[in-house]
Amino acid sequence: MTDTTSSASANRPEGAERLSEDRRDAMRGEPPFVEAPSEDTRLVRSLKEAAITAALVAVLTVFFFAFSTDIAVGGLSLTGNVSLWLKWIAVAFVARFLLSYFVFGGERPSIGGWKKVAAATAKLRLGKIVGVVLLLVAFTLPFLLSTFLPSQNRYLLDLAILILTYVMLGWGLNIVVGLAGLLDLGYVAFYAVGAYSFALLATNFDLGFWVCLPMAGLFAAMWGIVLGFPVLRLRGDYLAIVTLAFGEIIRVVLLNWYDFTGGPNGILGIPKPTLFGLEFSRGEGSFSDFFGLEYSSIQRFVFLYYIILALALLTNFVTMRMRKLPVGRAWEALREDEIACRSLGINTVNVKLTAFATGAMFGGFAGSFFATRQGFISPESFTFIESAIILAIVVLGGLGSQLGVVIASVVMIGGIELLRNLTGLQAIFGAGFDPTQYRMLIFGLAMVVIMVWKPRGLVSTRSPSAVYKEKKTIGADLVAQGEGH
Repeated sequence: MTDTTSSASANRPEGAERLSEDRRDAMRGEPPFVEAPSEDTRLVRSLKEAAITAALVAVLTVFFFAFSTDIAVGGLSLTGNVSLWLKWIAVAFVARFLLSYFVFGGERPSIGGWKKVAAATAKLRLGKIVGVVLLLVAFTLPFLLSTFLPSQNRYLLDLAILILTYVMLGWGLNIVVGLAGLLDLGYVAFYAVGAYSFALLATNFDLGFWVCLPMAGLFAAMWGIVLGFPVLRLRGDYLAIVTLAFGEIIRVVLLNWYDFTGGPNGILGIPKPTLFGLEFSRGEGSFSDFFGLEYSSIQRFVFLYYIILALALLTNFVTMRMRKLPVGRAWEALREDEIACRSLGINTVNVKLTAFATGAMFGGFAGSFFATRQGFISPESFTFIESAIILAIVVLGGLGSQLGVVIASVVMIGGIELLRNLTGLQAIFGAGFDPTQYRMLIFGLAMVVIMVWKPRGLVSTRSPSAVYKEKKTIGADLVAQGEGH
């Protein structure tokens, strides 16, 4: 009678779960279900892990720090800097030992505290608070810099313009990669199309910035459709290879079509933007003369800053609005499962084309701003490394996260510039040490760390923009019974 009752309860979901737990309890303690406790002490285990880490760093960095090549008469000269290599190995050993001993090796690992902090702040909508704070800082940044850092006002404002340009590019690529799930390695092509479209229209037809800006975006969107249409059936690695080839084709065409694009010499004399026809220069009819202000070169930088801020906010506004429209929800559905989209009757061709065209349009806007800011463009400004940097910003920030792109742009672009001012590192690694030379090494290290620590990026949100039912917390017992939908 007991066996009959047990078998009958096992047929129910809750009974099956309870029976599975009983079996696991019965088998606990028997090999191979539980590993034997380690005989090493906490100190020995930390030293072993630190030694392994130091050995890996020694192997991976031997051609970065131990040896270097310089151009010399008759070829290349090989020079060695073993002391710098040993210093980096020592840094890796000490850092890994401290992490293993104090963070991961304790009875209660300190890393678990981050989960408690995240759980405590989950109900406070931390993302919205951080977004509002960053927006307020962005609006008042020129005034804050002129008040607190007047000596470095121009440098920091120019750096802020560069960061906002990459924020806009990251948001544009986020539509293609983060929302639609299409891996694009040739996004710099649309950046180049926008820049050259603006430069050619402005120099050949004597048009202003505000007239050429929408036209450059439309040209870039058209090329997005041109790229998207023939590669609609490709996915994953194949799509990445085709987009990479497209980016290189655009760069080679710009480099070789000398009569039209200027070839390697580029395009000079690109006009600067004006405010209702007022130029930011000296003399009569300028901005300072019209408003009765004393001329300062910082005025043009402030104007450029607010232009790129407005363009970036426009990109964010359009993206957030489109995410809630049917096309935005189709992007997210395409990202999760393309076959399911087709079975539901979604036209995946149009969905992919809209993603490519929208992302390319914002890339064209950013390219036109880059052209008017620099006053000169050439094919060397649109190499594959730019696409890699923009993609790294999107991946490190979190696929589909607008706030994550901002944080990643500030960390990556601003962090590299910050390295130039860290003169204290030269006291450790030598007077000839230039941290900016190891920019790509830092990029790769950051990618590895983020992929291990936060596989979905700094802000790992993949929740859909539109929810059919109200979100609610589901317990483990209901999930075991199939109620996790």
